[in-house]
Amino acid sequence: MADIRIRRLTYENKMDSYRLEDYIRIVKEFHGSLAPGLLVGGFMVDLALKNLPEGEFFDAISETKTCLPDAVQLLTPCTVGNGWLKVMDFSRFAVSLYDKSTGEGIRVYLDPSKIEQWPEIKNWFYKLKAKKEQNYQLLIDQIREAGAGLCSMKKIRIKPELLGGHAHGSRIANCEKCGEAFKVKDSPLCPACRGGDPYTAQ
Repeated sequence: MADIRIRRLTYENKMDSYRLEDYIRIVKEFHGSLAPGLLVGGFMVDLALKNLPEGEFFDAISETKTCLPDAVQLLTPCTVGNGWLKVMDFSRFAVSLYDKSTGEGIRVYLDPSKIEQWPEIKNWFYKLKAKKEQNYQLLIDQIREAGAGLCSMKKIRIKPELLGGHAHGSRIANCEKCGEAFKVKDSPLCPACRGGDPYTAQ
């Protein structure tokens, strides 16, 4: 098999690359195991980067909260923490990288029509078999062989209202109910005290 390389965009504003084996090792260290979704995600981010201009920084949107955001964070400077990665959980296995100012970019998605020829990938992706019944090694081998061939892509433009929304200058105040500090938008109560708190009373 040819030496497959997966591109990454570094903070130094340049393209670099991992050998596939290096990427797999880093995934295992970061995620705890070689999750099939993270392996597919690496090929997806790589495909997007190959189709964007070099030397520029991009923001990212992951359309699922499962695995794909980790691939974005491993291969680009875009993270949830710095605000360059948005996770919009539409439950679709797709990722977009786009220019921060213009919103123009590339969307890559796992294409159902291209999965048909890979039975174990189809079993995994559509959950046709329980995890313990899947042939994990065959699944990984098929993903490695198929690579970006599992994906399709298209040019996109992000809605203007979603651009530049990092809110670095937001005012910080103490919530009138719980007393904790939060970024003020339109209420003196933090989002948790307005009904978004995930905790039950003790």
